[in-house]
Amino acid sequence: MATVTLKGTPCQTSGELPGVGSAAPDFRLVDGELQDHRLGDYSGRTLLLNIVPSLDTGVCAASAKRFDEIAQAHPAVTFATVSADLPFAQQRFCGAEGVGNVVMLSTMRGQAFGRDYGVRIEQGPMEGLCARAVVIIDGSGQVAYTQLVPEIAQEPDYDDVQRALAS
Repeated sequence: MATVTLKGTPCQTSGELPGVGSAAPDFRLVDGELQDHRLGDYSGRTLLLNIVPSLDTGVCAASAKRFDEIAQAHPAVTFATVSADLPFAQQRFCGAEGVGNVVMLSTMRGQAFGRDYGVRIEQGPMEGLCARAVVIIDGSGQVAYTQLVPEIAQEPDYDDVQRALAS
């Protein structure tokens, strides 16, 4: 298990992020059309997963918008924001905020993603949601980069993510 904090209060996650160089766990996530997406759907492309608890929080919304901006400079990379929000709420968010360069994916059909990626919060007020993290998966399905944000109320280190994308 990993430990993150929520405004200083420790929260345990279900495990650890997959290791760099390891095979990324498969997933089943849902898009705005209620279609399933799996890791294999992105084969041959780099995939950046911006994992957030819920777009209904200011920090999650800010990171989704920031990655939407960053995506413009990386057309060869698929950017996906993963949250527990229903696909309909994700679509409303994108429309209201002008977000259009990222794929929105929901964990609505189960908790396997959070457990398999080691980011499911196991106790506390956010139990069952995913901790804030970034995972980059290369076109062959190998984990190329990970970042577990230690404080849920903080945004990821975007500069570090952009360095990883440039390498």
